[in-house]
Amino acid sequence: MSRLWARSSRGRVTVIASAIAALAPTPSAQVGVAVDKGAIGRRTRSVPSAKTMKVIVLAHLTAFAALAGWAGWVATGRALRPVATMRSELDDANARDLSRRVTQPPGDDEVARLARSVNATLARVERAALQQRQFASDASHELRTPVAGLRAQLETAQLYPDDTDLQALVRSALRDTERLEAIIDDLLLLAKIGTRVDVERVELSELVRQELAGRTDKLPVRVKLSRDVAVRGVRMQLGRVLANLLDNAQRYGNSEVRVIVTREGDQAVLAVENDGADIPLEDRERIFDRFARLDAARSRDAGGTGLGLAIARDVAIAHRGDIRVEDCPGCARFVLRLPAG
Repeated sequence: MSRLWARSSRGRVTVIASAIAALAPTPSAQVGVAVDKGAIGRRTRSVPSAKTMKVIVLAHLTAFAALAGWAGWVATGRALRPVATMRSELDDANARDLSRRVTQPPGDDEVARLARSVNATLARVERAALQQRQFASDASHELRTPVAGLRAQLETAQLYPDDTDLQALVRSALRDTERLEAIIDDLLLLAKIGTRVDVERVELSELVRQELAGRTDKLPVRVKLSRDVAVRGVRMQLGRVLANLLDNAQRYGNSEVRVIVTREGDQAVLAVENDGADIPLEDRERIFDRFARLDAARSRDAGGTGLGLAIARDVAIAHRGDIRVEDCPGCARFVLRLPAG
């Protein structure tokens, strides 16, 4: 007889094999197997059932999901904390104090870029509000000046009727009322610039000819007009720009005015020159401000409402172009550039 021993992972199992004849086994050969039932039973009772395993797995998954949700909530809260700060700071901003800005977080992520965009928008709103207040103040001052002059003349005539020249009073009153009317018309035009109106093809050389045909100026006007220089725009507004530039040139020129229409690449160019004093570099941008007065020579006594060049600039911008003062030896040169169409 020989014995074979083996160990399994579930406990100790003893296999006893008895061989009566090793070389020639007979049907009477017996094989005996002895199993340590205690060991197997104890190990079997320690293995959880399938239902228990499901409960354990489900509990682990629930805990993991809860942990992931909490971590996501914390991370989202930290990421959105600057947004909540910006919202609170925006709520505190008001029309009386437009200098406030939102806190800009460090970095270059979406929240930081949003903060920069918000601050840039607030800066534009602040500039627009300042310009509006300045414009309202300037307009009130410009309107009050002729009204005050007219009132003083009428009160003087009322106090001293025998010493009043009625014809001179009427002429002076008419000049003041004409100035008031001109300022009001220009203010209304400024309000309308940029609104939706009929756009058409405007040939600039023809526009110049039509404008000059209806004018009587003290200085001669020389023209140099190229053909087929057209733009897409509002004819009335473009005509007003030309008229304002001609008025300015006639007012400050010495002996002649020149008008040039040409095309440069994809741009239509309208230039108005006068042989008066050149405009200093530091004033070439400020001259387009509303009610801008550069010096005594460009005062109210010279005529105009102080809105002509401001209207020209706004019309140019509304037509996707620009207007500026360019260098011109011995003259003042205003150049309007618009997309050719």
